[in-house]
Amino acid sequence: MTDNDHTTVTRNDEAGRYEIHVDGELAGFSEFSTDPKGRLRFTHTQTDPAFRGQGLGGTLVAGAMADVARSGETVRPYCPFVATYLNENDVEGLTVDWPTPRPEASEG
Repeated sequence: MTDNDHTTVTRNDEAGRYEIHVDGELAGFSEFSTDPKGRLRFTHTQTDPAFRGQGLGGTLVAGAMADVARSGETVRPYCPFVATYLNENDVEGLTVDWPTPRPEASEG
């Protein structure tokens, strides 16, 4: 997925989350679970305080959504951070099934 000299985004199905690592250290994650219809319910995104202010949350969610799109899965965004990202960014090939009511927007 996302991979540069220092930052990687990977899917960890065992833990039910996408993770972002900086220089091999876990810097944040976005939790998901699969609902009975096979959709990925994104419920929480968190960045370690030591890594905040670097835009890693956006990098994490961008990598996660691109991976979900490539795999042909559907996203149900319950996490306000993920919902905000999806409201502000088009992810080619991604299917989003918005819950009702939509999650409140996150300020980042």
